[in-house]
Amino acid sequence: MVNLAKLDFAALDITGKNYLTWVLDTKIHLEAVNLGDTIREESSLSSQDRAKAMIFIRRHLDEVRKSEYLTVKDLLALWKALRNRYNHQTMVIFPRARYDCTHLRIQDFKSMAEYNSALFKITSQMKLCEDTITEEMLL
Repeated sequence: MVNLAKLDFAALDITGKNYLTWVLDTKIHLEAVNLGDTIREESSLSSQDRAKAMIFIRRHLDEVRKSEYLTVKDLLALWKALRNRYNHQTMVIFPRARYDCTHLRIQDFKSMAEYNSALFKITSQMKLCEDTITEEMLL
């Protein structure tokens, strides 16, 4: 069955290749609607708030994943299960971003705009992996 509701952002792909951006988008949206605490261990929000967050997260899952986690009723258990399944993406993206950062040379680009775009992409990937670029890395 096709999800007919308009999504706020892309659903989590069955392969999990968009997991890191999906997590970021999910956290931002939950914070925006005052449900950010629902995915934290020490949440004091009501069961209604957790249910709203669960509905939102399930709506942003691929249909196969949605049916796979159909019996999971606890929001935190679902959040952790998805993290355990897909968080390995950081092990794939981070080394590549680190390599790209250390081998970034301005003379490899036709313009400063292209260089800045590449630099921004690398820093974004590293931030998704919860790392930051220092000036020493760029020198």
